[in-house]
Amino acid sequence: MAGTSDPRQHLLPSPRPLGLSWVNSSGAWISHTSVMASGLAVGGDVERALNSVGVPSYVLDTTGVVRWINPAAERLLGDVRGRHFSSIVAPEDSRRARELFSRKVLGSAPATESTGVLVATTGTRVTVEISAVPLMNGERVVGVFGLLEGRPDDTHAAPHPHLTPRHAEVLRRLEQGRSTKQIAAELHVTTETVRNHIRRLFQALGVHSRLEAVAAARHGSIGSPVAGRSGDGGVWRAGRA
Repeated sequence: MAGTSDPRQHLLPSPRPLGLSWVNSSGAWISHTSVMASGLAVGGDVERALNSVGVPSYVLDTTGVVRWINPAAERLLGDVRGRHFSSIVAPEDSRRARELFSRKVLGSAPATESTGVLVATTGTRVTVEISAVPLMNGERVVGVFGLLEGRPDDTHAAPHPHLTPRHAEVLRRLEQGRSTKQIAAELHVTTETVRNHIRRLFQALGVHSRLEAVAAARHGSIGSPVAGRSGDGGVWRAGRA
Protein backbone atom coordinates (compact mmCIF):
# COMPACT_ATOMS: atom_id res chain seq x y z
CA MET A 1 0.00 0.00 0.00
CA ALA A 2 1.33 3.41 -0.95
CA GLY A 3 2.69 5.39 1.98
CA THR A 4 2.97 2.28 4.19
CA SER A 5 6.44 0.99 5.08
CA ASP A 6 7.27 -2.69 4.76
CA PRO A 7 7.17 -4.19 8.29
CA ARG A 8 10.02 -6.49 7.29
CA GLN A 9 12.40 -3.60 6.74
CA HIS A 10 13.54 -3.63 10.36
CA LEU A 11 14.81 -7.17 9.83
CA LEU A 12 17.19 -6.13 7.05
CA PRO A 13 20.85 -5.53 8.03
CA SER A 14 21.98 -1.92 8.00
CA PRO A 15 24.27 -1.10 5.08
CA ARG A 16 27.92 -0.42 5.85
CA PRO A 17 28.52 3.33 6.01
CA LEU A 18 31.07 4.85 3.66
CA GLY A 19 34.31 6.55 4.62
CA LEU A 20 35.89 6.14 8.03
CA SER A 21 33.97 3.32 9.72
CA TRP A 22 34.37 0.16 11.72
CA VAL A 23 32.36 -2.30 13.82
CA ASN A 24 32.20 -1.66 17.55
CA SER A 25 32.09 -4.31 20.27
CA SER A 26 28.29 -4.52 19.94
CA GLY A 27 28.49 -5.31 16.23
CA ALA A 28 27.19 -1.91 15.13
CA TRP A 29 28.84 0.16 12.43
CA ILE A 30 30.53 3.30 13.74
CA SER A 31 31.15 5.97 11.12
CA HIS A 32 33.02 9.25 11.03
CA THR A 33 29.70 11.09 10.81
CA SER A 34 28.88 10.11 14.40
CA VAL A 35 32.40 10.03 15.79
CA MET A 36 34.25 12.93 14.25
CA ALA A 37 31.51 15.52 14.73
CA SER A 38 30.72 15.79 11.04
CA GLY A 39 29.81 19.34 10.17
CA LEU A 40 31.23 20.96 13.31
CA ALA A 41 28.23 23.33 13.06
CA VAL A 42 29.50 24.68 9.71
CA GLY A 43 28.76 21.75 7.40
CA GLY A 44 32.39 20.69 6.87
CA ASP A 45 33.74 17.23 6.02
CA VAL A 46 36.26 16.45 8.77
CA GLU A 47 37.60 13.25 7.24
CA ARG A 48 38.24 14.94 3.90
CA ALA A 49 40.09 17.75 5.66
CA LEU A 50 42.26 15.30 7.63
CA ASN A 51 43.11 13.44 4.44
CA SER A 52 44.40 16.69 2.96
CA VAL A 53 46.52 18.03 5.83
CA GLY A 54 50.21 17.22 6.15
CA VAL A 55 49.97 16.17 9.80
CA PRO A 56 49.99 12.36 10.25
CA SER A 57 46.69 11.30 11.85
CA TYR A 58 45.21 7.98 12.88
CA VAL A 59 42.21 6.29 14.48
CA LEU A 60 42.31 3.18 16.69
CA ASP A 61 39.28 1.20 17.76
CA THR A 62 38.79 0.24 21.42
CA THR A 63 40.78 -2.96 20.94
CA GLY A 64 43.79 -1.01 19.67
CA VAL A 65 43.55 -1.90 15.98
CA VAL A 66 44.44 0.83 13.47
CA ARG A 67 41.20 1.53 11.59
CA TRP A 68 42.16 4.66 9.67
CA ILE A 69 45.23 6.70 8.79
CA ASN A 70 45.55 9.71 6.54
CA PRO A 71 48.02 9.90 3.62
CA ALA A 72 50.57 11.77 5.74
CA ALA A 73 50.62 8.94 8.30
CA GLU A 74 50.95 6.37 5.53
CA ARG A 75 53.96 8.23 4.12
CA LEU A 76 55.55 8.19 7.56
CA LEU A 77 54.81 4.58 8.60
CA GLY A 78 53.53 2.71 5.56
CA ASP A 79 50.11 1.08 5.35
CA VAL A 80 49.53 -0.10 8.93
CA ARG A 81 45.73 -0.35 8.68
CA GLY A 82 44.37 -3.45 10.38
CA ARG A 83 47.41 -3.89 12.62
CA HIS A 84 47.37 -3.61 16.39
CA PHE A 85 49.14 -0.45 17.53
CA SER A 86 51.50 -2.48 19.73
CA SER A 87 53.04 -4.02 16.61
CA ILE A 88 53.97 -0.53 15.38
CA VAL A 89 55.40 0.75 18.66
CA ALA A 90 59.07 -0.04 19.37
CA PRO A 91 59.45 -2.81 22.00
CA GLU A 92 60.95 -0.50 24.60
CA ASP A 93 57.88 1.75 24.34
CA SER A 94 55.23 -0.97 24.29
CA ARG A 95 54.35 -0.98 27.98
CA ARG A 96 54.05 2.79 28.18
CA ALA A 97 51.96 2.91 24.98
CA ARG A 98 49.54 0.31 26.37
CA GLU A 99 49.17 2.28 29.59
CA LEU A 100 48.34 5.50 27.74
CA PHE A 101 45.91 3.71 25.43
CA SER A 102 44.09 2.09 28.35
CA ARG A 103 43.75 5.42 30.13
CA LYS A 104 41.99 6.94 27.13
CA VAL A 105 39.72 3.96 26.44
CA LEU A 106 38.70 3.74 30.10
CA GLY A 107 37.99 7.45 30.15
CA SER A 108 40.53 8.25 32.87
CA ALA A 109 42.52 10.61 30.62
CA PRO A 110 40.86 13.24 28.38
CA ALA A 111 44.07 13.53 26.37
CA THR A 112 47.67 12.32 26.43
CA GLU A 113 50.91 13.82 25.12
CA SER A 114 53.95 11.60 24.81
CA THR A 115 57.14 10.92 22.89
CA GLY A 116 57.61 7.50 21.37
CA VAL A 117 59.44 5.45 18.79
CA LEU A 118 57.37 3.82 16.06
CA VAL A 119 58.51 1.19 13.59
CA ALA A 120 57.47 1.72 9.97
CA THR A 121 56.62 -1.16 7.63
CA THR A 122 60.13 -0.77 6.17
CA GLY A 123 61.65 -1.40 9.60
CA THR A 124 62.72 2.23 10.02
CA ARG A 125 62.46 3.53 13.58
CA VAL A 126 60.83 6.96 13.77
CA THR A 127 60.75 9.19 16.85
CA VAL A 128 57.46 11.07 17.12
CA GLU A 129 55.49 13.29 19.45
CA ILE A 130 52.04 11.77 19.91
CA SER A 131 48.92 13.74 20.85
CA ALA A 132 45.86 11.55 21.33
CA VAL A 133 42.30 11.85 22.62
CA PRO A 134 39.38 9.45 23.09
CA LEU A 135 36.82 9.35 20.28
CA MET A 136 33.38 9.71 21.78
CA ASN A 137 29.96 8.62 20.53
CA GLY A 138 27.71 10.39 22.98
CA GLU A 139 29.02 9.42 26.41
CA ARG A 140 30.76 6.28 25.17
CA VAL A 141 34.39 5.90 24.10
CA VAL A 142 34.50 4.18 20.70
CA GLY A 143 38.13 4.68 19.77
CA VAL A 144 41.19 6.90 19.94
CA PHE A 145 42.17 9.69 17.56
CA GLY A 146 45.76 10.88 17.41
CA LEU A 147 48.22 13.18 15.69
CA LEU A 148 51.90 12.45 15.11
CA GLU A 149 54.70 14.96 14.83
CA GLY A 150 57.76 13.50 13.18
CA ARG A 151 59.63 13.12 9.91
CA PRO A 152 60.73 10.01 7.98
CA ASP A 153 64.37 11.08 8.47
CA ASP A 154 63.88 11.65 12.20
CA THR A 155 65.09 8.18 13.08
CA HIS A 156 66.11 6.73 16.41
CA ALA A 157 68.73 4.06 16.85
CA ALA A 158 67.81 0.71 18.32
CA PRO A 159 68.37 0.61 22.09
CA HIS A 160 71.61 -0.67 23.55
CA PRO A 161 71.38 -4.49 23.80
CA HIS A 162 72.18 -4.42 27.53
CA LEU A 163 69.33 -2.03 28.36
CA THR A 164 65.94 -3.15 29.60
CA PRO A 165 62.86 -1.50 28.00
CA ARG A 166 62.48 0.68 31.09
CA HIS A 167 66.11 1.80 30.97
CA ALA A 168 65.66 2.66 27.28
CA GLU A 169 62.68 4.81 28.23
CA VAL A 170 64.74 6.62 30.84
CA LEU A 171 67.65 7.11 28.44
CA ARG A 172 65.43 8.65 25.79
CA ARG A 173 64.07 11.11 28.33
CA LEU A 174 67.60 12.01 29.38
CA GLU A 175 68.30 12.73 25.71
CA GLN A 176 65.31 15.08 25.77
CA GLY A 177 66.74 16.94 28.75
CA ARG A 178 64.17 15.76 31.28
CA SER A 179 64.92 16.12 34.98
CA THR A 180 64.63 13.25 37.47
CA LYS A 181 61.35 14.68 38.72
CA GLN A 182 59.95 15.04 35.19
CA ILE A 183 60.93 11.47 34.29
CA ALA A 184 59.27 10.18 37.46
CA ALA A 185 56.05 12.03 36.63
CA GLU A 186 55.98 10.77 33.04
CA LEU A 187 56.67 7.16 34.00
CA HIS A 188 54.44 7.27 37.10
CA VAL A 189 57.21 6.13 39.43
CA THR A 190 59.04 7.70 42.37
CA THR A 191 62.12 9.88 41.95
CA GLU A 192 64.16 7.30 43.87
CA THR A 193 63.11 4.63 41.35
CA VAL A 194 64.27 6.89 38.54
CA ARG A 195 67.62 7.42 40.28
CA ASN A 196 68.04 3.65 40.56
CA HIS A 197 67.27 3.25 36.86
CA ILE A 198 69.80 5.94 35.99
CA ARG A 199 72.51 4.26 38.10
CA ARG A 200 71.92 0.93 36.37
CA LEU A 201 71.79 2.72 33.03
CA PHE A 202 75.23 4.22 33.68
CA GLN A 203 76.59 0.77 34.49
CA ALA A 204 75.13 -0.77 31.32
CA LEU A 205 76.57 2.00 29.13
CA GLY A 206 79.87 2.22 31.00
CA VAL A 207 79.50 5.92 31.86
CA HIS A 208 79.14 7.97 34.99
CA SER A 209 77.25 11.10 33.96
CA ARG A 210 74.05 11.98 32.13
CA LEU A 211 76.00 13.78 29.44
CA GLU A 212 78.15 10.72 28.79
CA ALA A 213 75.05 8.49 28.72
CA VAL A 214 73.43 10.67 26.06
CA ALA A 215 76.66 10.78 24.04
CA ALA A 216 77.04 6.99 24.28
CA ALA A 217 73.45 6.47 23.09
CA ARG A 218 73.84 8.81 20.13
CA HIS A 219 77.24 7.61 18.97
CA GLY A 220 76.92 3.90 19.66
CA SER A 221 79.50 3.83 22.45
CA ILE A 222 79.49 0.99 24.93
CA GLY A 223 81.12 0.70 28.31
CA SER A 224 83.80 -1.55 29.66
CA PRO A 225 85.18 -1.77 33.19
CA VAL A 226 88.84 -0.94 33.63
CA ALA A 227 91.05 -1.66 36.59
CA GLY A 228 90.61 0.64 39.53
CA ARG A 229 91.48 0.71 43.17
CA SER A 230 91.46 -2.58 45.01
CA GLY A 231 87.95 -3.66 45.92
CA ASP A 232 86.13 -0.96 43.98
CA GLY A 233 85.04 -3.36 41.23
CA GLY A 234 86.70 -1.30 38.53
CA VAL A 235 85.95 2.12 37.14
CA TRP A 236 83.50 2.30 34.26
CA ARG A 237 84.60 4.30 31.25
CA ALA A 238 83.01 4.85 27.87
CA GLY A 239 84.66 3.08 24.97
CA ARG A 240 84.06 2.37 21.30
CA ALA A 241 82.89 -1.10 20.38
